[in-house]
Amino acid sequence: MDQVLLASPLLVPLAASAVTALLWRRPGLQRPVSLAAAVLLLGCSAALLSHTLAAGTLVGRMGAWPAPFGIVLVVDVFSAIMLVITGLMAVAVAVYSAGQGATERDRAGFHPLFQGLLLGVTGAFATGDLFNLYVWFEVMLIASFGLLVLDRTREQLDGGLRYVALNLVGTTFFLLAVGLLLGLTGTLNMADLARLAPAVENQGALAAVAVLLLIAFGAKAAVFPLFNWLPAAYHTASMPVAAIFAALLTKVGVYAIIRVFTLVFAHDTAFFGPIVGVVAMATMVTGVLGAAAHYDVRRILSFHIISQIGYMLVGVALMTPLAIAGSVLYVIHHIVVKANLFLIAGAIRQAGGSFALARLGGLWVTRPVLGLLFLIPALSLAGIPPLSGFWGKLAVIRASLEAEAWLLAAVALAVGLLTLFSMIKIWNEAFWKAAPEPPPAETWSRAARFATFAPIVLLAGTTLAIGLWTEPFMGLSLAAADGLLDRQGYIAAVLGERATAALQEGAR
Repeated sequence: MDQVLLASPLLVPLAASAVTALLWRRPGLQRPVSLAAAVLLLGCSAALLSHTLAAGTLVGRMGAWPAPFGIVLVVDVFSAIMLVITGLMAVAVAVYSAGQGATERDRAGFHPLFQGLLLGVTGAFATGDLFNLYVWFEVMLIASFGLLVLDRTREQLDGGLRYVALNLVGTTFFLLAVGLLLGLTGTLNMADLARLAPAVENQGALAAVAVLLLIAFGAKAAVFPLFNWLPAAYHTASMPVAAIFAALLTKVGVYAIIRVFTLVFAHDTAFFGPIVGVVAMATMVTGVLGAAAHYDVRRILSFHIISQIGYMLVGVALMTPLAIAGSVLYVIHHIVVKANLFLIAGAIRQAGGSFALARLGGLWVTRPVLGLLFLIPALSLAGIPPLSGFWGKLAVIRASLEAEAWLLAAVALAVGLLTLFSMIKIWNEAFWKAAPEPPPAETWSRAARFATFAPIVLLAGTTLAIGLWTEPFMGLSLAAADGLLDRQGYIAAVLGERATAALQEGAR
């Protein structure tokens, strides 16, 4: 049963994608199938998290081939957390997608592509080797391109081509790194790589491979200077698509950076830590300045995705338990908040008739509940206490101060203030100032209104829960950090007693 549970986050979206594709001519039936699959994915992921907390890392060897020779699935606390948050986002977006424009999206194939994207994301979080990580990246790329151009507008096609072109560059670097790493070590299993990497004779070549992987994963995560594809593409997508992209796509890149650099290249932290620290600061600054310069809600939120990625890299830059725990907590917070802000952007467009701040106004008078729902994730993104973003930023800034990384801490604080400026700009322009023109006529049906606001309320409640009931979430983050820093435990779980004995012999 453990093996079935381990494979369930992959099997559920795979089956759902196939079933919804078979229901191509009956789009009305695709929605309940997709929603049921999302709920099941959340339930299976929660069961996996409970298992890993109680019994440790869960390993599945496909076809009974022993590691490192066969395909291996590995779920530890960090992976399980990412799978749970993926399930939560899947439920929220599946409900939201049943709102305005649902019929057109269903006919265009939203649900098979949506489930295909979830398959790629969950596969990336559960895989135990680098080649299969590449495979899941490609599954994500194919599904995400289909979702990005779903409405087939000129703007979407232009953004989609840029998205694919820049991501293929990252893929090329990934394949180069995989080939070089296989030549240096003879393996691509991450546990085996962690065992062999410190003993590689040509450490210079290994460092070059690490740089290639940092470029490849950094392109997926939209770090500086590899972020141009994100603001060029995300603002063109429909809001359910933009929300799931904002929640998950860049976080898969962040997950890969954290996983690989805490496991495979942990022996060379003194070299890579400062590099990642500089990248993190540059990513924070460029992203927040881009947000400050724009006056379109979607573009502002897109640039803030870039900015906040920098906070998530602090753990890799410092490689301390608190820093890594802070990064994990910040990833959890940001996935919830950023997805919710894009869902709210769709509601603002429906209520105000535009995404352009110059054409919006007066929503606090006509839609006060929407204003309150906006304030929760907006202030959390800026790090206002006691919301979830405050605790994530507090952890990474405190870790920076403890490590005497004064510049990193100062940049993180300054970027938080500029983030608040951008959120206040949206509030003042969309909600507080007088409407420049009469609002559009009410077009929401009761069902569409529920589908729009139910996931927004769910995610706002999650943000409040993380902020007001922080201890369990920080405990989870610390447990994930302990697992990430316990390289020997991960290696022993995947490779078994042989690896444990080799590690003990090497230590002597």
